[in-house]
Amino acid sequence: MTPFAIAGVQMHVAALHSNVEGMIQRLDILMARFPWTQMVLFSELAPYGPLHRYAQPVQNEAITQFCEAAHRHQVWLVPGSMFIKGDDGLIRNTSVVINPQGEVVTRYNKMFPFRPYEVDVEAGTDFCVFDVPDVGRFGLSICYDIWFPETTRQLTSQGVEVLLHPVLTGTTDRDAELAIARATAAQFQCYVFDVNGLGAGGVGKSCVVDPTATVLHQSAGQEDMFPIEVDLDMVRRQRETGMKGLGQVLKSFRDRSTDFSVYDRESGTDSYLRTLGALEMQRQGSRAGLHVDVPQSLSDLTQEVPADRTPLAKGPETLAFPGKISNG
Repeated sequence: MTPFAIAGVQMHVAALHSNVEGMIQRLDILMARFPWTQMVLFSELAPYGPLHRYAQPVQNEAITQFCEAAHRHQVWLVPGSMFIKGDDGLIRNTSVVINPQGEVVTRYNKMFPFRPYEVDVEAGTDFCVFDVPDVGRFGLSICYDIWFPETTRQLTSQGVEVLLHPVLTGTTDRDAELAIARATAAQFQCYVFDVNGLGAGGVGKSCVVDPTATVLHQSAGQEDMFPIEVDLDMVRRQRETGMKGLGQVLKSFRDRSTDFSVYDRESGTDSYLRTLGALEMQRQGSRAGLHVDVPQSLSDLTQEVPADRTPLAKGPETLAFPGKISNG
């Protein structure tokens, strides 16, 4: 058995002022209550909230404070993410991974900003994989990244056994995201730590899923600290023998007999996707995607009535017929 204790922190996130001190206080409390914790993960954009105007420079005081806290408690620390404004003037949604010595060992820029909403955020292009010595291999993705299984495919193909997934989801698709977290764990035979915030940081419902798609912990809508001891030997055995002795999905993908032309941008396989229109915000009354020919006037509608059909209803503004769409 290769046990490793990872704690998620689901906390209230403010949008208009720094949350850094609150994060460090919660880390102090967590380590006092659960001193056996070895890694701590906060939610997406927890330090400064979801507003771009609080973007920080690459080297900033918050990261220094987090490094000191990680060293003080001798834990691996992923303090969610924050908007970072680079030397090129572009804003990226960036996570840092800090080791127990208080050193930043790697950084990750969110690969799939939530467009068209996050239009001012530059997409990252590099994957994040790091090793915890004598434990195993970890990977990092942020929120919307997990909706694209290619991201987890890339990570797990490089041996990632635990997917760390800070999120900021305050919208009605949170349940869909939880379903994706479970599916990801099963598809890629890995642990998934999915940590959401509260308030301006999300609606909560953080979860931890094991490689059998079993939910080990599910937070509700209040603050929560949840240390979970994972067993990475279970990941390795399952990848070799299959989930519950059944599907060996990583090896099946490795031994596949086909390549996927959809990933060749010049193949034309994705021509349908090009018919879906621009990636842009919806507007009120948008009929995009409906592909329904609606009569422009009442006379147009009456002209379409077959001679042997009688209207079901007739009024000053609508006519309804079996099998037809009315303007009502």
